[in-house]
Order: sequence, then structure tokens, then C-alpha cells
Amino acid sequence: MTNSIKLFSAEIRINTLFKRMLMGALIGLMLISFFVSGVDNPNPTWPTNWRIRPLIVTPLAGAFGILSFYLSAIIGVRGDWPRIFLILIVPYYF
Repeated sequence: MTNSIKLFSAEIRINTLFKRMLMGALIGLMLISFFVSGVDNPNPTWPTNWRIRPLIVTPLAGAFGILSFYLSAIIGVRGDWPRIFLILIVPYYF
């Protein structure tokens, strides 16, 4: 039994999608941790735990970015405008 979903005429492999989304999240986490750790003296009006939000939001954005590129490659959208539309709209529905 395989873990896959049939969408249109293409098959989405859940394991492959999960691995790619995990890689996108890890890349985002590495980049944002580099920038967050470089701050020595933040703005005194910021809350004490200001570093938590970027460390959560950026990996999620990286994972959903990979999801939108993966789905656009699987569905096989032809043309520039439909592909741009798909890349901009898909992350808002998942």
C-alpha cells in the first residue's frame, strides 16, 4: 500500500512531499536563526521573547513555499500567468 493521493491525472506522493517540505522548513530555520542570533541589543520596547515568532513563522513559510512549487510541478501548469496564480494562491488554502 502506497501513501499517495491522485490529483487530476497526477499522483502526489505524501512521503516525497513531506521530505521536501521538511527540507524547506530546515533551510528557513537555519537562515532565520543566523539572523536572529546576530542581534545583540534589540529595541527595548520589544517583548523579551521576540525571537520565538520569527523562528516559528519562517520555517512554516519555507514549507508552504515548497508545497506550492511541488504542486505546480505535479499539476503541470502551462504558461506564466496560471503558474504565478497557482504559486500565489495555493499557500492560502493549505
